[in-house]
Amino acid sequence: MSSTTDDLRPVRRETVTVDVAGVPVGSRHPIVVQSMTNTDTADPHATAIQVGRLANAGSELVRVTVNNDAAAAAVPEMVRRLRDLGVDVPVIGDFHYNGHQLLVEYPEMARSLAKYRINPGNVGTKRHDEHFQAIVRVAIENDKPVRIGVNWGSLDQDVLTELMDANAVAARPRDGRLVMLEAMVESAMRSAELAELTGLGHDRIILSAKVSGVRDLVDVYRMLATRSDYPLHLGLTEAGQGMKGVVATTAGLAIVLNEGIGDTIRVSLTPMPGQDREEEVRVAQQVLQSLGIRSFTPQVTACPGCGRTTSTFFQELAEKVSLHLRDRMPVWAGQYPGVEELRVAVMGCVVNGPGESKHADIGISLPGTFEEPVAPVFIDGQKGPTLRGDGLADEFLRLLDDYVERRYRPTAATSG
Repeated sequence: MSSTTDDLRPVRRETVTVDVAGVPVGSRHPIVVQSMTNTDTADPHATAIQVGRLANAGSELVRVTVNNDAAAAAVPEMVRRLRDLGVDVPVIGDFHYNGHQLLVEYPEMARSLAKYRINPGNVGTKRHDEHFQAIVRVAIENDKPVRIGVNWGSLDQDVLTELMDANAVAARPRDGRLVMLEAMVESAMRSAELAELTGLGHDRIILSAKVSGVRDLVDVYRMLATRSDYPLHLGLTEAGQGMKGVVATTAGLAIVLNEGIGDTIRVSLTPMPGQDREEEVRVAQQVLQSLGIRSFTPQVTACPGCGRTTSTFFQELAEKVSLHLRDRMPVWAGQYPGVEELRVAVMGCVVNGPGESKHADIGISLPGTFEEPVAPVFIDGQKGPTLRGDGLADEFLRLLDDYVERRYRPTAATSG
């Protein structure tokens, strides 16, 4: 069965390409999934383990906090441990307030990182440009790209005050919210201009403007996208916890991504107690996959259930299939090119079951309440075997494995 048609996918905004230690970021390349650790970077072992876990979950760039001498000194050891684990994901340093000092005083740390994140609102007010340029010069010396990451929680107050004062005396003053968003865009653009005047290449800059409101995210990135051809990093900062964080992030990102805006994304979830950090990676991947922009893992379509499906068997099978696919993917990804686009259906009754199963690559239509206790399987749109009995679930998983082996195994022509 065909996957999302190319001509229906969003047309990406044209940008330059920024190389981040071998990971290309820009409109001609896939949108990159990014994440961030929450370990103490001064602990190189714990941070390397978490970076590795995030990378194994699918994060293509991982950012770490570099906030003090201990963290800066530990970065090279952390990166060495990471490479010893066989993980080559680029590691980004996140700097606030003292980045101009740390990057100069710890040159091995500066060399170890793949990119620097600079918040122009947090580089100091009295010597703002001097501190900013100090970071940029280290980036130039080490041939590192930078992300100029504006955040409305730490916005450059000089820029905001300037625009607010001008708005106050304007003939038709604008809403304060729009002035604040304009100040964010202006801060990013002025900082990028200063970085280039300092000597940083145009193709070494990524911009972001992080807010925590969905409408604000949409508006500020629409504004930013019209001002330059720098790649843009998207995210809803402080998105929140659980369902609220997932829904708010998805609502905002989906709009701008569907307009072709965005080159890297991060889902900034507050982990639930005991929840692993990798959830933000899985959500980011699912946003991109749901929009048909990238494929990361096979997708399972399952009905929500109704009065026709009083049995929970179809729910249990849907969960079992999803876990089976997740468990298999680390092996399948290397053996079967394209398997991430596989679509599986697990349906609960005769109303939509056969139709949805036909639209999937492989699907099963389970019997609803009072329906005949048989479960037809559909493969590539055609009716295949009919399953029944206690071993139905395991038999369907075997059919699924056989389908993947048959359809996605590289032929001599494609593998040579």
